[in-house]
Amino acid sequence: MTRIIMCGCNGKMGQTITRIVSEDPAAEIVAGVDPFDGITNPYPVFADIKDCNVEADVVIDFSSAKAADGLMDYCEEKGLGLVLCTTGLSEEQIERAKALAAKIPVLRSANMSLGINLLEKLLVDATKVLAEAGFDIEIVEKHHNLKKDSPSGTALALADAVSEGLDEPYEYVYDRSGRSIQRPKKEIGISAVRGGTIVGDHDVIFAGEDEVITFSHRAYSKAVFGKGAVQAAKFLQGASAGLYTMSDVIG
Repeated sequence: MTRIIMCGCNGKMGQTITRIVSEDPAAEIVAGVDPFDGITNPYPVFADIKDCNVEADVVIDFSSAKAADGLMDYCEEKGLGLVLCTTGLSEEQIERAKALAAKIPVLRSANMSLGINLLEKLLVDATKVLAEAGFDIEIVEKHHNLKKDSPSGTALALADAVSEGLDEPYEYVYDRSGRSIQRPKKEIGISAVRGGTIVGDHDVIFAGEDEVITFSHRAYSKAVFGKGAVQAAKFLQGASAGLYTMSDVIG
């Protein structure tokens, strides 16, 4: 049984993970951390993680960047594994997480979806074949109209996976407006769409002469990220100190 502390338990992802874990006989949320009240949970909730006195194995964090420093202090002190899902971390916080991984198991990934992480592995092999054959590479990502950052972290992670399969570096091109030139071969085009309630769509397009191969991933709810986070927590239980990604979880 993996005992989990859920940071950000009263947010949308926190509540999604609470539901997922309630149906998983191999995991249990033993405590939550959230400064906001108004939601009844089947476990004790603390406004600050430093006040949490419940025995646990792993912390899943879907809170905020401003809480990350205290969270990492707590995990280091208690020797707990950390699934760090919060976005918007500063460079200093990212470096702190890397240093912390020398003492405890830390898992951080641009996207917690098992499908996206499997797609990254497939793209490395596909690129080795298709780029050599002269295929142009484009990435199109779509998200809801409330998403502020562009392009998405997942789109960049997919571009990085493509880059792993290349023999030489390609330029990432984010906007072709005003460019009156023929498309150079050695570039990866990345385009963003924002609208409605799209949870997350990503297409990686390999366009060749007379044929197009597209790798697609569609997220229909935030549950795909919650399921990945729970799998990551179970993976970290008993793992040695180190910095992990979802690629380690899917093997």
